[in-house]
Amino acid sequence: MSMFSTGILVLTSPLHTLPLRIAPVLSSAAQIVERTLYVHFHPGLNLGASGQARPVYIPPVVDLSSLISHLYSDAADVCGHLDVRVLLTNMRAQPSVASLGSNGGANPFPSPQSLSHFPEVVLTDYALQDPGQSSLVAQCLQKYTGHCYVCNPGLRSVLLHPQLQVLERSEEKEEEEKSKAQLETFSDVVVGGTFDRLHGAHKTLLNISCLLANRRFLIGVSDKELLKNKVLKELIEPYPQRVQRLEEFLGDVKPSLQYEIVPLFDPFGPSITDPQLQCIVVSEETKRGGEAVNKRRLENGLPELVLYEIQLIKDAHHTEIEEEKISSSSLRSRLLGTLLIPPKPRSDLPLAPYVIGLTGGSGSGKSSIARRLEALGAARIDSDQLGHETYLPGATAYHRVVEEFGADILNEDKTINRRVLGRKVFGNEERLKALTDIVWPEIALLVKKRIQQAKEEGQPVCVVDAAVLLEAGWESLVHEVWVATIPEEEAVRRIVERDGVSEEDAVRRLRSQWPSAKQIQHANVVLCTLWEPDQTQKQVQKAWDLLRQRIKQRLQETGLPS
Repeated sequence: MSMFSTGILVLTSPLHTLPLRIAPVLSSAAQIVERTLYVHFHPGLNLGASGQARPVYIPPVVDLSSLISHLYSDAADVCGHLDVRVLLTNMRAQPSVASLGSNGGANPFPSPQSLSHFPEVVLTDYALQDPGQSSLVAQCLQKYTGHCYVCNPGLRSVLLHPQLQVLERSEEKEEEEKSKAQLETFSDVVVGGTFDRLHGAHKTLLNISCLLANRRFLIGVSDKELLKNKVLKELIEPYPQRVQRLEEFLGDVKPSLQYEIVPLFDPFGPSITDPQLQCIVVSEETKRGGEAVNKRRLENGLPELVLYEIQLIKDAHHTEIEEEKISSSSLRSRLLGTLLIPPKPRSDLPLAPYVIGLTGGSGSGKSSIARRLEALGAARIDSDQLGHETYLPGATAYHRVVEEFGADILNEDKTINRRVLGRKVFGNEERLKALTDIVWPEIALLVKKRIQQAKEEGQPVCVVDAAVLLEAGWESLVHEVWVATIPEEEAVRRIVERDGVSEEDAVRRLRSQWPSAKQIQHANVVLCTLWEPDQTQKQVQKAWDLLRQRIKQRLQETGLPS
């Protein structure tokens, strides 16, 4: 079967049977669709008779919210590579007769709905009564989907037949009755969150909120102060990017809603001041926050919001350092050691050795990572050690430094006293620049010599361990930039413990360097030494294995032996 970038899955099974079918259906769909899978519910749709295959409003029922959660949970387990999106345009109470208009109001799609990605294939779980029906069912499915959504010309159709576990008759009847209970909906619904790297738990929260909202959906997106204590906060997507992803997702899910997305700088935002809000959607984890919102609303003379609670989605793939639930922090931790940004082509650099520029702030564990890479086979170039060489008597930089800063920086043996020199430049940007303008170019020349030496020795990979790699502009010397990051409070603790300085001095040292967030903007790969040493080793090993794959692919593309 051909693979398609985007598809629509039309689920026709009764809602009470779907929990048993979702996983095998999604697993089958993942064999055909490789990027975005839209899911459209139409329980009871008869694709065996063309006259009956038309879109109609499906009333929102209580079971639908748990089914949506179930679907995203199964999607995370069986097809985590797919961007799954549940569509809700046809999921609402049918409009009253007075509001039907000339078309009778039965069709929620007076014109096909545009989606962010054009579907190239339509799939269904519809069970054939007769194998001879397949052609008719395929035609009905294509026609039905074309009524609902704008699709690519020549839309293909595929019938999925996953094995269905059958309920006992008494259980089936009980589940069917439960699935008919109507869901209470609200005019205006609010929700808040970070919404970093939109995942299944986010989508569940958003989908159920859209299901509950009839008119307006208000979304507060955490920013600035609210991000300070997040794990790996430097890897959180910028606010505009998170908003853009939300807008795209929500525009697909239920375009009839009025959406308002606002930044949150405190835990409450407009939820405690907006009189039109009726419901707030929370998880088990954020229920207390919803209760705090209601307390503040009462203090402001506003009615309490209905708290609609959804269950957390378990993460079947979490590691010992990750949360059991699906979370953005876990996804960010899985980015460590992977290629975040492809390296720019460097025709000015030789193919070998492949040079990694490793940088990071003081206390980040950068040098320990460099030593781990050296143990795996990389030639390590310590720029701090090379920096010491530039200050030695007889070195080119030595005479220029003495001339610039005076003979009082010399020890009795005529070596440069770096502590005295440091006092002259610390806190003085102009004097510091005068020093780095002398020293950095000389260190760069020594780095180039070491790289050439590694080439002559046949070393396939070099790692340049350099705290000032980015400040000095040494990206031109390397194929990739790797950044070691650590929360500032942990870096301060390490510096104090390692160097015996005060916390104030440690903070000043960190503040004189590029912050992690700025360094990560230039990073191809990010690593973090926050956890136990074995976790760091796993990150480094993953980064090394992926690096070797990239180098091998690059050599193959150039026709050289790998």
